[in-house]
Amino acid sequence: MIKAVFFDIDDTLYDTSGFAKLARKAALQAMIDAGLPLSQQEAYLLLREIIKEKGSNYDKHFNILTKRVMGDENPLLIAVGMITYHNVKFALLRLFPDTMSTLIYLKKKDYQMGVISNGLTIKQWEKLIRLGLYHFFDEVVTSQEAGSEKPDSEIFQLALERMGCKAEESVMVGNKFSEDILGATEVGMSAILVNSELTENEKEIIEIEGLKVDVISDIGQVNTIL
Repeated sequence: MIKAVFFDIDDTLYDTSGFAKLARKAALQAMIDAGLPLSQQEAYLLLREIIKEKGSNYDKHFNILTKRVMGDENPLLIAVGMITYHNVKFALLRLFPDTMSTLIYLKKKDYQMGVISNGLTIKQWEKLIRLGLYHFFDEVVTSQEAGSEKPDSEIFQLALERMGCKAEESVMVGNKFSEDILGATEVGMSAILVNSELTENEKEIIEIEGLKVDVISDIGQVNTIL
């Protein structure tokens, strides 16, 4: 019997991919308008390269960008980029349509709820607060705290310990098969894949290993399983 439900954040509770690209392009255009000597296409390709190198949770992408282009960090352009990025990001921050109703449903059913997320702790809390969701969760566990990222078992074990629940009584809801689903099932949790389609190889893995995985197209369908 499931007693605890853990969620990923990005592209599970809200649409991350859609707004991130828009926010980055707006930030780069503002930097160009303020003196960055690149076209927007050149700047965007360079930023993507830096993000790939450092990871999306690194907080000094614009610092590196200005240093590579201009030979040294440019505080003005960095500030312009950061402020524009955050202003646009927060203006576009939106839950998936059924996220709130799903969390309310689970709360009414007395499920324990938690978050397991790769990223910096402050950033993950900031997202939950701005989305108006932080009060739903009993525990928020990040890779920064665990010292390991999904799908490593350590982050899932830490979340289970802090929630005080057993793996077999817990389910992980996430959009990434390799990180959320395989990581959770490896420690004995069941899992729900949302906003993502399984590849033939992933279907084969589930069948061969007998994994407990449900696949849904919308987070609002969680209540059909729990």
